[in-house]
Amino acid sequence: MLNAKEMIGSHDVLLITLDTLRYDVACTALEQGQTPFLASVLPNGKWEERHTPATFTYAAHHAFFAGFLPTPIAPGQHPRLFAAKFLGSETTTDQTCVFDEADVVSGLQSRGYHTACIGGVGFFNKQTPLGCVLPGMFKESHWNESLGVTCKQSPENQIELALEVIQRLDQKQRLFLFVNVSALHQPNCMYLDGASEDSPQSQAAALACVDSTLATLFSSLQRRGPVLCVITSDHGTAYGEGGYTGHRISHPVVFRVPYAEFALPPKP
Repeated sequence: MLNAKEMIGSHDVLLITLDTLRYDVACTALEQGQTPFLASVLPNGKWEERHTPATFTYAAHHAFFAGFLPTPIAPGQHPRLFAAKFLGSETTTDQTCVFDEADVVSGLQSRGYHTACIGGVGFFNKQTPLGCVLPGMFKESHWNESLGVTCKQSPENQIELALEVIQRLDQKQRLFLFVNVSALHQPNCMYLDGASEDSPQSQAAALACVDSTLATLFSSLQRRGPVLCVITSDHGTAYGEGGYTGHRISHPVVFRVPYAEFALPPKP
């Protein structure tokens, strides 16, 4: 586990949620060489398998922003990077960054961070009161149709917007950047030539597209200074396993998610 308590204040924080990405799909794509950039930054070049705290986007992100990131699959108590202060927590240690505020976003903002959200799926679209809840936690938030699930260019558009956020920020201003990547969510068959239905293969093709955009984002952040990075899925989804399609169900392909946390040094 990273020592988040020591890092906050000196490191930018990057949280990327690869919305709906299955653990098995992420691992297969990695093994087949479809995600070379992720292979270069993941600890030991591998995804860690974890269990998500929820089976759909809204609930999972509420948990994440309260400090409950996906849990390691091994039995036992697992320390957390971030936590909102409450009595009796058994997963808060001397390396956990603990906030008095009710969520990590507000907690980082109280420590002087600029908080920015690049939305993706519908729970970040700000078109309804429900769609305003999660992005409303941030000082700055963005969503339009070019960032959403129906736009094939959403990976490039989301990263381009993230770069704009970074570039207009003062170098000394620490940043919490959150990106909810929409391309893995249905419909993702548009990323696989000849496909008319979503499948693990089309989700892997979408992930490969996302991977091709990430290098510029990481380079831009590293030019600002060191970065604490968390990349995870919020939940998986079923493509016919056991007769199920979709998520918001307690099925292994839904609650098993790929996860990585790591720190990157600054680059000139």
